[in-house]
Amino acid sequence: MDRLLGEHGIPKDSPSGRQHFERRMERRRAVEDGEEFRPIERGWCVGSEAFRRELLAQMKAGPEHYGEEIRESGQQKAQRLLESELAKLSWTEEELQRRPKGDPQKIQIAQRLRAQTTMTLGWVAQALHMGTKTHLSHLLYWQGKEKKKRR
Repeated sequence: MDRLLGEHGIPKDSPSGRQHFERRMERRRAVEDGEEFRPIERGWCVGSEAFRRELLAQMKAGPEHYGEEIRESGQQKAQRLLESELAKLSWTEEELQRRPKGDPQKIQIAQRLRAQTTMTLGWVAQALHMGTKTHLSHLLYWQGKEKKKRR
C-alpha cells in the first residue's frame, strides 16, 4: 500500500492518505471517457484475434455458457470441419462453388456439419453453396430416405 500511495505523492498510509487517494482516483475516473474499457464491458475476450481463436478452439461449452461465445465457437468448429472435408476431397473454394447444389459429396458434408455442429441449415447451405436452407432440407430428407431403402 505504501508503494501505491507513494507513487501518487501520498507519504503515509493513513485514513486521510487513503481518502486523498480515493478523491484523486474519482477525479481521474470522472474525466476519462471509458473507451479503453469498452471491449471488457461488451466482450468476453481482450487480446489479439489469434488469441481469441486459440481460446475458442479450447472452449468446452457447458450449460453455464451461452450467447456469442457459443455461436462463435460452434461456427469455428464448423469451419474447421468444412476445411477438413474439402481437403480430403482436394477441393478448393472455387471447386465447391462450381459443383452443383445437389452434389452427393456436398450432401455428405452437409450431413456431417449438421450432425457434428450446431450450425443452422441456412449457414450450412450458404457455406456449401447449396442454395436456400429449404432446398438443403429437401436434399437431406431425400438422402435420409435413400439410406433407409438401402438397409
